Amino acid sequence: MSLRSAVAAPFQQKGKESMPESEYVVALSLDRDWFSPDQAERLVTVATSQGLLAHEDGEVVAEFEPGDVDVPEDFVPDESILQEQSTFEKVLDKVVSAGTDKQTAVAEINDLQSRLGVTIEAAAVVYARRRGIDASAEAAEAREELKAEG
Repeated sequence: MSLRSAVAAPFQQKGKESMPESEYVVALSLDRDWFSPDQAERLVTVATSQGLLAHEDGEVVAEFEPGDVDVPEDFVPDESILQEQSTFEKVLDKVVSAGTDKQTAVAEINDLQSRLGVTIEAAAVVYARRRGIDASAEAAEAREELKAEG
């Protein structure tokens, strides 16, 4: 996933799992020339909302092992990673990461949604859980979205 690679790169570059947010933004914007400083800050926001980064004592902290992520030498992230993913997209990413073909997963989730008469987010969560994939955070998000709409 390119978001995870983009988030991991500054940590790998510095050999750290946490650093001041300003240093992290500089690593993304000036050192690597991937983003403007504003875009780099946006990446921090998106990565935090995805559970990839946390904030502790003025520093950004990787919530995964950055060294375990493959960041190819010629890797350049697409600006689309700066957009927050929908709840459905988050669950779909987890399902695909666990080994299900994306097109198959979408078709099966759509079928499940139709049969159960629920939202696409709820169907995706059920689909993931049936495959042993933890989607509890996304289930909570889907509930909050339903409450907000109701």
